[in-house]
Amino acid sequence: MKYLLLITLFLTIAQAKEATVEQKFSVQTVKVKQSSHTKSMTSYGFVKADDSLVYDVAPRFGGYVEALYADKIYKKVQMGEALAKVYSPEVSKAKDDYLNTINFSKIRPNKEMLSSSKTKLELLDIPHAEINAISTSGSASPYTTIVSPANGYVFKKSLNNNASFSANKTIFEIVSLDRVWVELKVHQNQLELLNKINSFKLTTPSYKQTFSAKKSELYPELDQKEESFTLRLEVDNKELLLKPGMYMSAQMSSDVSDYLTLPSTAVIRKNGKFFVFSVGEYVGEYAPKEVEAEVLNPDIYIIKSGLNDGDEVVNNALFMMDSDAQINALY
Repeated sequence: MKYLLLITLFLTIAQAKEATVEQKFSVQTVKVKQSSHTKSMTSYGFVKADDSLVYDVAPRFGGYVEALYADKIYKKVQMGEALAKVYSPEVSKAKDDYLNTINFSKIRPNKEMLSSSKTKLELLDIPHAEINAISTSGSASPYTTIVSPANGYVFKKSLNNNASFSANKTIFEIVSLDRVWVELKVHQNQLELLNKINSFKLTTPSYKQTFSAKKSELYPELDQKEESFTLRLEVDNKELLLKPGMYMSAQMSSDVSDYLTLPSTAVIRKNGKFFVFSVGEYVGEYAPKEVEAEVLNPDIYIIKSGLNDGDEVVNNALFMMDSDAQINALY
């Protein structure tokens, strides 16, 4: 077996004064150890409304505004809350038809005709409470109420007091913030690591607390200018703390894994291969050994094969790269 460095000249001195030899040649050793690590990455992005929680209010009939209740942008509303009181000739006629059918059915019962007139109002998306009030009160109001389809905020409105509106045109946009998206930029060389990530912790300068998120989707389009993809995270926001446009920092990490590790100073890369210098049988003997390694971070290497837990190697491996080792082609 060939050895990288055989200190024969000082062997007698080394046996008598071992500490002096270690100090003279600065040969320090370190043991391979088992460590627990997580792979992590950091990214930054912004809060965005969840598209699936955006609701357009587009009446199926035209009409005129009698009273506007959702009169301000970003007003908070509840599901079923009145947004506007309107008059629609089409709806008013359908209500009268339903009332007449109810009265006629009292004399000559006709379930099909009654059901048909009621269905017409339902297809116009008139609130059920308003339809039921016709049969219970025995009268039909010429006005109808447009209500909010969800809890949220009025992000857009196209109505003012006394305005008119056309059928099928969006007059309000209601956005629920009970759940929001956070869109992050991920560099294309981080995609392999991203597949192993399953923990997402978000912070924002606005609050001290940390928010948990789950991975939703990686958009299938590369931003060529930034060489990055967009990653979408979903965040529960029942307390409504996060608002669209807020800046977020995301710390993303994988599950804890056990590795055999060495300091980066103990590993040398040459010709695409990794080497360490293992401690020999005698004092002052160090042999190069090829290992399979992977960079964990700038200070630590993961040792995949070639060494076992507790094996001892030279810590300052660069010191061992002397001309004798290279001449003998030991590594």
